[in-house]
Amino acid sequence: MLELADITAGYERRKPVVSGVSLSVAAGEAIGLLGPSGCGKSTLARVAALLHRPETGTVTLDGELAGGWRHRAPARQRTAYGVVFQQPRLAADPRLRLADLIAEPLRAAGRRAEAPAQVAELAQAVGLTDELLLRRPHEVSDGQLQRACLARALVLRPRWLICDEMTAMLDASTTAALVAVVETYRAESGAGLLAVGHDRTLLERWCDRTVHWDELTCGGPA
Repeated sequence: MLELADITAGYERRKPVVSGVSLSVAAGEAIGLLGPSGCGKSTLARVAALLHRPETGTVTLDGELAGGWRHRAPARQRTAYGVVFQQPRLAADPRLRLADLIAEPLRAAGRRAEAPAQVAELAQAVGLTDELLLRRPHEVSDGQLQRACLARALVLRPRWLICDEMTAMLDASTTAALVAVVETYRAESGAGLLAVGHDRTLLERWCDRTVHWDELTCGGPA
């Protein structure tokens, strides 16, 4: 279970963008978080992924309270997550080839030896050719780069996936392909999913249930 309880979060010297929000995702469940741009749902997703420290509230992962945020979180909790952001060019190191981008979490976890096999397997799953793996971000399209970012999110075989507007910048065919990759992975691994977006049709087709941001901020069901 991934549980966020009474989360208030914001940015330094600004009014909080998330106030008293609670949300839970059961193991293996897919939750869609629907809301307009700027409402705070991406901030909540970053809190859920231990990437942003809330001002108040708690995050509980598989029955254990979060032990820190960003690099201070215990490795067992950091590696439980795979995160895909809306803008792949802001999430990718422009100096890295796509193959190295995908392998980045393995190197950080001291599992460099696994990289060749894992990169090859995931590149095939997300639809990247060997030739594309040798390119750097400025040499590929947004869709190709987001495919690499999704592969990177899956390379440590996380128990929880956070997809924050993952398909917002993509065409319909690429969106369908990446959602299919996520669902194949979830079917094989039993991973839970928090999918953030503003496309109601996509979230309702993709997820087991969809929660509107207004329900969270007005005390509705979560």
